[in-house]
Amino acid sequence: MLSLQSADFFFALASHVTKSQPLRLGNRVLTYRDIIANAINRTGTFGRVFLVRDRESRAFFALKQMKIPDVIRLKQEQHVHNEKEVLSEVNHPFLIRLFWTHHDERFLYMLMDYVAGGELFSFLRSRGRFSNATGLFYTAEIVCAIEYLHAREIVYRDLKPENILLDSEGHIRLTDFGFAKKLSDRTWTLCGTPEYLAPEVIQSKGHGRAVDWWALGILVFEMLAGYPPFFDDNPFGIYQKILAGKLEFPRHLDFYVKDLIKKFLVIDRARRLGNMKNGADDVKKHRWFKAVDWETVPLRKLKPPIVPKVSHDGDTSNFDVYPEDDWKKDPPVPPKDLEIFKNF
Repeated sequence: MLSLQSADFFFALASHVTKSQPLRLGNRVLTYRDIIANAINRTGTFGRVFLVRDRESRAFFALKQMKIPDVIRLKQEQHVHNEKEVLSEVNHPFLIRLFWTHHDERFLYMLMDYVAGGELFSFLRSRGRFSNATGLFYTAEIVCAIEYLHAREIVYRDLKPENILLDSEGHIRLTDFGFAKKLSDRTWTLCGTPEYLAPEVIQSKGHGRAVDWWALGILVFEMLAGYPPFFDDNPFGIYQKILAGKLEFPRHLDFYVKDLIKKFLVIDRARRLGNMKNGADDVKKHRWFKAVDWETVPLRKLKPPIVPKVSHDGDTSNFDVYPEDDWKKDPPVPPKDLEIFKNF
């Protein structure tokens, strides 16, 4: 599905990125001659993700490239630094891994795992909604990922189907940590996707890790219903519905999952499931998860309900096509602007 770009452009990109700062993989140090870039597979507000390959091992990676002027214009400097800090610290089977970062006069670069199965969003949209058992599988793996992050005082803040990738076997990998942050207390930054924002974020009361459990309640509802519980044509209408907190469940939803969602979508953070004294343990003990052996979940022992069609490790068929553009022609950033990213 993806259109391959010109080989000359990609080799120029790869050589430019890795020439000044070698990439270390195990006992090997990769240089610009070791990297081949193949195709675009994801896009964002100010970034593109390229599929790249190590010439010797033939291993594939995802290279995230961000325009520095756009990062500055959109006031995303701190978010970019937060993403690097968080990803440099974490190591979990359900989280994307970061191997290397770099910047030049135009772009910031992050080299990460390439996860070939595509976004959970795509599978949800093609099926309309998931069965109770399918939603349970993804929720169990996400609970383990959130528990791991929160144990390290990290709030994710951007849980949604678009940020959940499936690997070739069908297990999840959370990606896009641009809103993630190390947090000892609370933060006041308004960020996230409107349908998934917790009330305390909308009200600017200061928020913490409880927002991830709220977002998980929204996600479980959307996976099983096919639409989020609070939606409107404009963000303000969405916020009003979130603050009103009125839930209307489809009739087909399981009794226990409705109870779980209600306990996640509690406006009072002190009473929200996952954010009380026992943290994630309270979530794991909920009746909806009664058949789950939690020790086996992070070991990837649960059987995935969906196995993406992946012909090889560098298969790009599960991602959408994006048009070619002229990023390489962007002018260099002034030195004073580059100073912000000197440690990136």
